[in-house]
Parts: sequence; C-alpha cells; structure tokens
Amino acid sequence: MKIAVITEDAKTISQHFGRAPYYLVLTIENGKIINRETLPKAGHQTFAAEESEHAAQGPHGYDDASQARHAVMADPIADCQVLLGGGMGMGAYENLRARGLEVIITDVSDIEQAVRLCLEGKLPNLSQRLH
Repeated sequence: MKIAVITEDAKTISQHFGRAPYYLVLTIENGKIINRETLPKAGHQTFAAEESEHAAQGPHGYDDASQARHAVMADPIADCQVLLGGGMGMGAYENLRARGLEVIITDVSDIEQAVRLCLEGKLPNLSQRLH
C-alpha cells in the first residue's frame, strides 16, 4: 500500500492541496513504513502564468482547465491508494477520488501520527475542510 501526503517539509501535512510543493509517498507493508520518497508536486505556483477560465465555465475547480491542472498534480501519485491532506477545493477532491484515491482531509498535522491513525482506521476525515 502507498500513502501520499501533501507537505511543505516532509514532517507535517499541508493545509492546502494546491499550495503544497511536495508529496511524501510512504510505502506500507505489514502496517509499517518501509520506504519514504519526497516528490515534487505541481500546484498553484506551477500554473500561475496560465490564464484562468473557471469564471466563464462554472464553479471554481470544475472547468476544463482546472481539471487538466488537477490531472497534472495527480500524476506523480498514480500508484498510491490514499492521499492525506489538511484541505483542498471540492473540484480537486472529486477529481482525485475519480482517479481511485481515497482522499482523507484531516486536522492531524504530524505525518507520523496521521499515518498511524490512518492505518488503525482512526484518522478523522473532515469534509467540512473542503472548499
């Protein structure tokens, strides 16, 4: 099993999917972390120069341009089963879930603690943090 975590420092969970510069990808076997890999993550900074089209096409995060950006952000974690984050937009959330990821939005900031709780089935999933 692989768990991806959005992060800025490989220690804490980032509060916003689009702003986080990295994924920490953890490989889990027999309930233990056996490998850690920090991967660069595309985000708002990557797409800042692009012209935004979402206002003309409907709610933020659902237009074609946003969905294409979400796809680019998801590509590095295509082999993961779970994504942990502190918050994200509803468009990104639904795009990631459609790709088969279990997305957990939590207020637990420490990655080690969050992964342990996730593996125990006790990590709070706070959908009210979606925007």
